Amino acid sequence: MGRVYECRRRLVALVLLVASVAAVAADYPLIGSSAPDFALRAFTGYNVRLSEHRGEVVVLAFWSSACSTCGSELAAINRSYSTYRTAGLAVFGISVEDSRRHAREFARVHRVGFQMLDDPAEEVSRLFDVDSLPMVVLIDRNGTIRDVHHDFGSQDEARYRAELRRLLDE
Repeated sequence: MGRVYECRRRLVALVLLVASVAAVAADYPLIGSSAPDFALRAFTGYNVRLSEHRGEVVVLAFWSSACSTCGSELAAINRSYSTYRTAGLAVFGISVEDSRRHAREFARVHRVGFQMLDDPAEEVSRLFDVDSLPMVVLIDRNGTIRDVHHDFGSQDEARYRAELRRLLDE
């Protein structure tokens, strides 16, 4: 009897987790719409325009130096980027930071293989309705926003990889 109860309890917990993830995604107003175009300067000095990456799967990772899990999330995304960049994956880290000095320092300390972009007026953050950090937006090859992730935990890296593989295979 105990095993049945434990299985039922785990099933209910899983159903609630899936429902809460679906509710968060459903609440994000831009899923299914075209990603707004933007141009930002990278901390390395290059200009990046989102529309130039049409045909690639794009990950936008919004971060701040004040965010306790942003560095871990960027490291996880960087591992996926290292694996899938030759398959058509583009990743950009976008600063949501009041202090330019803190943003530059955070980008310097958290070395990644993708471009870290400076959004000094937080215009891009507003375009993408960033409401918490870290936040990741997944954009398909056609430029459509397919998914959004808030927060970051140890289980999220495997989920990101699975979603990226699915988008890259489309």
